[in-house]
Amino acid sequence: MEVFTGDAPGPDDLGDVAFFTVPYDRPFGTEPIPRLTGVRVVQALTAGYDHLAGLLPGDVTLCTARGLHDGSTAEHALALILAAQRELPRWTRAQDEGRWEHTHTRSLADSRVLIVGYGSIGAALDARLRACEAATVRVARRPRPGGQVLGVADLDGLLPSADIVVLITPLSIETRGLLDARRLALLPDGALVVNVGRGPVLDADAILAETMSGRLRAALDVTDPEPLPPGHPLWHSPGVIITPHVAGGAAAFYPRAEDFIAAQVRRFATGEPLRNVVREPGN
Repeated sequence: MEVFTGDAPGPDDLGDVAFFTVPYDRPFGTEPIPRLTGVRVVQALTAGYDHLAGLLPGDVTLCTARGLHDGSTAEHALALILAAQRELPRWTRAQDEGRWEHTHTRSLADSRVLIVGYGSIGAALDARLRACEAATVRVARRPRPGGQVLGVADLDGLLPSADIVVLITPLSIETRGLLDARRLALLPDGALVVNVGRGPVLDADAILAETMSGRLRAALDVTDPEPLPPGHPLWHSPGVIITPHVAGGAAAFYPRAEDFIAAQVRRFATGEPLRNVVREPGN
């Protein structure tokens, strides 16, 4: 049996592959797709699928890994928030220099946090934030019955009272540039913008201008462009923390992914409904 890991280009003859799992976070992960002439299902190991939508023929079912990254991404988002609020990079630099520098910082407790893109990852983050005594406001593409989740149309009215905004939205025509210069200007001075969704959801030039001025802060696991090139001014903008798109890939993800793929293949082989289908054949 030959296994394609995505670390190098795949074999030429792939015509008999019916179920293809895109290797996670590998340079050649999507490279074989044009040669999968007989494929019926493509399984992503990411929650988003914007990088796959244009590669698949119309007769292929596309499934995502929605739910597998919830814990790891929520953990990382919380870590970014705490690092920014408690100024952990500052203390790390002081430790490197052997310098005792005593001062008080912001807190997460009693902060008002907007979770923009409230899905399964947002729910996992919500639970963690509430455990830290933060007040959360849930925002999704559309409001949901009961008023517990507000819609993006409410965003302009919510931003002026937000201490922290967390972006967890997938990338689409509607979400590209969702937090642009106009909306960033609605945030109060000192607010923190966190992005663990997709880089282009946040206007790169606008957040750079706001952080360079010192008015806003940012904690970013995703950027635009990505990877962020050496010498880009965002690397050294005041009050900015950057991690290299690692939120979803913590140790807990991999065993969960293996179990999920095995279950999906069993469903495919026995004709049972697949989980996390985002595109049916013909759509």
